[in-house]
Amino acid sequence: MSPTPKPTQRDRRRWARYLADERAEAQVYRALAARREGEEREILLALAEAEGRHEAHWLELLGGEPVRLPAPGFGSRVLGWMARRFGSIFVLALAQNAEGRSPYDSEPFATARMVADEKIHREVVRGLAARGRRRLSGTFRAAVFGANDGLVSNLALVMGIGATGVGAQFVLFSGIAGLLAGALSMGAGEYVSVRSQRELLDATEPSGYADHVLPDLDLDANELALVYRTRGMDEQEAHDLARRVVETAHAADRGEPYRLPRAAGADHEVVGSALGAAGSSFLFFASGAIIPVLPWIFGLSGLPAVAVALLLVGTALTATGAMVGLLSGAPPLRRGLRQLAIGFGAAAVTYLLGLLFGVSAG
Repeated sequence: MSPTPKPTQRDRRRWARYLADERAEAQVYRALAARREGEEREILLALAEAEGRHEAHWLELLGGEPVRLPAPGFGSRVLGWMARRFGSIFVLALAQNAEGRSPYDSEPFATARMVADEKIHREVVRGLAARGRRRLSGTFRAAVFGANDGLVSNLALVMGIGATGVGAQFVLFSGIAGLLAGALSMGAGEYVSVRSQRELLDATEPSGYADHVLPDLDLDANELALVYRTRGMDEQEAHDLARRVVETAHAADRGEPYRLPRAAGADHEVVGSALGAAGSSFLFFASGAIIPVLPWIFGLSGLPAVAVALLLVGTALTATGAMVGLLSGAPPLRRGLRQLAIGFGAAAVTYLLGLLFGVSAG
C-alpha cells in the first residue's frame, strides 16, 4: 500500500469542500426523513448518521472547524432546496446519482471504508427510490407516454401539412382534428384495455356457482378437492381445505342459500377504473398535442409558426425525457436529447413528405 502523501494547502481546501458537502448531504437525508415515517424514516436517518462519520473524518484531518467553510456544491444545494420543499421521488433519484459520483474513489486521503460507504449509500438510496418508482410507475407511465404521443404525432402532422404550402387555417384545423382524433383514440383504447383486463381477471377468480350445494356434499367423498387442485394446490393440501370448507358448510344455517366468503382483493383495485384510465389518457394526450398547434392558434403562420412550434415541442420533449431519466436513475440530459431526437426525427420525415407532395401537386 503506497504511503499517504503529505497534505498541501490545496488538499486542505478540498477537505473543507468535502466537509461542506457531507454536511449538506446529511441535511438532505434529515429533511427527507422528516417527511416520512416508519422504516423509511429510520433508513434516511441512518444515512445522515453515516454522512456524519465522514464529516468527522475531514474535521480530524483539518484539525477542527475551519475558520471559513466553502459553500456546498451546486448539486448539494439543489438537493437541499428540493428536500425541504418537496421530499419527493425526484430528490431520491437525484441523491442516487449524486452518491454514484463520489470523488472518494480517487481521493488519497479518503479511507477505504468511506469509499465503500458511498457505494453502499447509492444502493440504499436506489432501493428507497425504487419504492417510489413502483408507486408512481403506472400513473407516470400513462402521463409521459400519453403526452409524448400527443407531442410527436401532432408535431409530425402539422409539419407535414404545413410543408405542402396550404393556408394557416387549414394547418390549424388539421392540428385540432389530430388532437381530438388522437386523444379520443387513446381514451377509447385505454377504456377497452382496462375493461378487458378487469373482465379477464374476473374470469380467473373463483366463482360462487356451486356454493349453494356445498352443505349437501359428503364430508369424506367429494370432488371439491379437485377444484382446489386445479388452482395449484397439491393433493393433500387440497383435500384438507376441501374437508374444512365442507365442515363449515354443514354447520351453516340452512335457512338461506350458502355462500363462501369472497376472497380479499377480488375487486382488482390495482387495475383501476376503466373510465378513469380513459379520461386520464385523453387529457394526457391532449396536453401534449395542443403544444404544436399553439403558434397557429395565436395567429402565426409560415416559417415563424414552424419555428415556434419546434421550440415549444423541443422544450417539452427534452423536459419529459429528462424527467424520465431522472426518475429512472439515468443521466437526465442524455434521455432528454434522445427524446428530442426521436420527436424531431418523426417531424422531419413528415415535413419532407409534405414538401414532396406540395411540389408534385404544384
